[in-house]
Amino acid sequence: MISAAALRAHAEGLAEALPPLLAEAEHLAQAVLLGEHGRRRAGLGDEFWQYRPTHSGDEARMIDWRRSARSDAHFVREKEWQAAQSVLLWVDDAASMGFSGASDHPPKVQRARVLALALAVLLTRGGERVGLLGSDLPPRRGQHQILRLTEALGRELSPSDYGVPATRGMPPHSRAVFLSDFLGDLAPIETALAEAADRGVKGALVQVLDPAEEAFPFDGRTIFESMGGSLRHETLKAGDLRGRYLARLAERKARLADLARVTGWHYSAHHTGEGAQGALLWIYRALERGR
Repeated sequence: MISAAALRAHAEGLAEALPPLLAEAEHLAQAVLLGEHGRRRAGLGDEFWQYRPTHSGDEARMIDWRRSARSDAHFVREKEWQAAQSVLLWVDDAASMGFSGASDHPPKVQRARVLALALAVLLTRGGERVGLLGSDLPPRRGQHQILRLTEALGRELSPSDYGVPATRGMPPHSRAVFLSDFLGDLAPIETALAEAADRGVKGALVQVLDPAEEAFPFDGRTIFESMGGSLRHETLKAGDLRGRYLARLAERKARLADLARVTGWHYSAHHTGEGAQGALLWIYRALERGR
């Protein structure tokens, strides 16, 4: 059993580290006006959603006689379509996501976490379940889940240079969002999308990049080193590499877009020099299109 002192220390640590992330996510979510009904739908499930008047073709066994007795009309007790309301998030926590090319740009991981948490806020307001892949947070709804997500997203970065999506725990026919710079080996991404497609899971790939990674503003003598320290390259003429770098980046984006297309997903690139609101709205609409 955890001691009171240890519990207090843990709570104080959370109080110091988590509110800024959650506050930024809440502010971002508030800026996106999506209406009060969200994406909830009637369907197969075991939890009550709403009552509705009977329609032509409804069977007598579908009528909720207790509710109908309180009025002159007959009502059907609808339940939620649970599978379609589970949304799984994967936020890359590898070392490469800690990069920022300028003091006025947030690290990539900070932007990815804010987008993921703001999306979770919007989805839970619409009654949907949200979970975090690669953690012990299966899809759930409610404010307690938001707090759990905030805590999980506030953890230290992994020492690995590049991240690999976790796919374990994806419910069939659910939705998923992967946020990463996708600068590592793309084979694991391809495998993850294939596994998701086999389960009927559709979603969105969001490639989060720093403006320096988009423009390659380097010239002269430059030392390039991966955030994890496993890769290092020194050149006296960095400017000569710009054309080849930009071509390879364009090829990578095209490949990600193709992978998304063939698996029924959607792809978008977002860089940290832009506002986050447009990216959040795009993700939300991508989940709508992926129904």
